[in-house]
Amino acid sequence: MKNSINRRQALVAGTGLLGAAALPVWAQAQAYPSRPITLVVPFAPGGAVDISARAVADRLGKVLGQTVIVDNRAGAGGAIGSSMVARAPADGYTLVVTSQSTHVVGPAVTPNLPYNAETDFAPITLIDRLANVLLINASLPVRDFAEFVAYVKANPGKWNYASSGNGSVAHLSMELLNAKLALDIAHVPYKGAGAALTDLLGGLVQVSWNNLTSNLSNITNGKLRALAVAAPQRIPVLPSVPTFDELKLPDLNLTSWTGLAAPARTPDTIINRLYEAMRSVLSDPATKAAWEQRGAIVPEPLTPAQYRQEISQRIQFFKEIVRTNKIVL
Repeated sequence: MKNSINRRQALVAGTGLLGAAALPVWAQAQAYPSRPITLVVPFAPGGAVDISARAVADRLGKVLGQTVIVDNRAGAGGAIGSSMVARAPADGYTLVVTSQSTHVVGPAVTPNLPYNAETDFAPITLIDRLANVLLINASLPVRDFAEFVAYVKANPGKWNYASSGNGSVAHLSMELLNAKLALDIAHVPYKGAGAALTDLLGGLVQVSWNNLTSNLSNITNGKLRALAVAAPQRIPVLPSVPTFDELKLPDLNLTSWTGLAAPARTPDTIINRLYEAMRSVLSDPATKAAWEQRGAIVPEPLTPAQYRQEISQRIQFFKEIVRTNKIVL
């Protein structure tokens, strides 16, 4: 009888210890957020990822009742800022803006990244989907996609396309376009999208593939011409430009996106709090209008689990593009 009582007491005591150990995590999640949140952008200010981060930071902060501070940590194609967040405390106070570059294409084609896009982060949801656009210098005698294809084929060896670097979304997408239509457009990699855009505007290169957000002003002022967009449907700010689906090139009709992620092992209660806050932000009609104005698309409701699945699927998609089209990086 005495042994039975001792065992019962030990069990109760052990349960109490387990509860006490779990209490700090539970209490932290219940109080979250109780101080400002840092939103790391792994690129320099002014690019598409930075624009998306700044568009959402204030809105998210208002829903959460705390300031969301944008912190640009550029370098190594986004690897520096992303790896910093991967190593940060898993408490919900350091988040990263994910992108195709850092969480899809980079992991698909770059060996020995200092982080694992699939295991070092807890995905939350998308911020936006970004239409990609095939661009040419507006001085070229080409008015639409069909004329572009005909002109390139009639003038082989005279066309170059700019990208932000080897293994970038632009590089893989343009090589896929070359392969699909048997085009001869040579790759000129730059150290960043800014330098590539400068030479495209100057006519030193003729073609580029880039996101619409950071190129919209140059399209609307007539310096660049958009021939096709990668988007679910035509973009309201470019109503006359067809999608790649319309041009019978569905493999190229893939949007880019930005999203939010926390370090792995961040408590589910915090991830769910951030997810619900983002749903509130993205369901606001004012957000839809602001996203549309900058050429972005309000994304469908993507749960953390669905977002994790999309990251994994897209990594495999780009690996397969490189393999089947024998793209040299």
